[in-house]
Amino acid sequence: MNISDQKILIVGGGSGMGLALARRCLEAGIEVIIAGRGEDRLQQAREALGNPADLDVATVDVTREDQVAALFARIGGLNHIVSTAADIEGAYQLLPELDLKAAQKVVESKLYGPLLLAKHGAPRLAATGSMTFVSGIAAYRPAARGSVVASVNAALEGLVRALAVELAPIRVNAVSPGWVDTTIWAQVAGDRKDETLAAMAERLPVGRIGQPDDIADAIAFLIGNGFTTGTTLHVEGGHRLI
Repeated sequence: MNISDQKILIVGGGSGMGLALARRCLEAGIEVIIAGRGEDRLQQAREALGNPADLDVATVDVTREDQVAALFARIGGLNHIVSTAADIEGAYQLLPELDLKAAQKVVESKLYGPLLLAKHGAPRLAATGSMTFVSGIAAYRPAARGSVVASVNAALEGLVRALAVELAPIRVNAVSPGWVDTTIWAQVAGDRKDETLAAMAERLPVGRIGQPDDIADAIAFLIGNGFTTGTTLHVEGGHRLI
């Protein structure tokens, strides 16, 4: 990553893929702001990253427009915006058991959140800057109980293409991960997390489940490559082939 002396906002940077990206950016000499709803989690992430001088934290709910606007007013100019945030709790259900409020939270966190980040963040970005959002394999390989997440991931990729046109020359892209070993799987599979991930690892051409660093690598590419926009980069171990 050859983008030192720049500044990046990572929403969802308190854990998982966002935290892995924050670590990578700090090592590359980039000023990092990690943001999320949980102040305790952000402080734990700060400690895990070694409390570097180039790291700031910001508590924000990206589904609240007033909070998003206030965040950008505070942090000022930026080079890159990344969001890995997703609230999928309760959304993986068969239709008869699906709670509409849980579905709405997915839409708000994975679609409206990026929309608000783009609305208020674009004026703060350098013309050579970028936005990167995270969709997912469910848009391409949906399963029972996954109708909401599949729909929102597909919608987010549509939003990315539209924003790439409207906000040009700012670059806007998406990363679509496959199954990645993060804490979100406790919500998806519960006590069967390890069993479920191991079964998928046996099916994937690469023979393993993804790790947060795999997705951080992909986001870093999209941030640093000035000739890529309106693109969805698939990082899923060959999941679309099985």
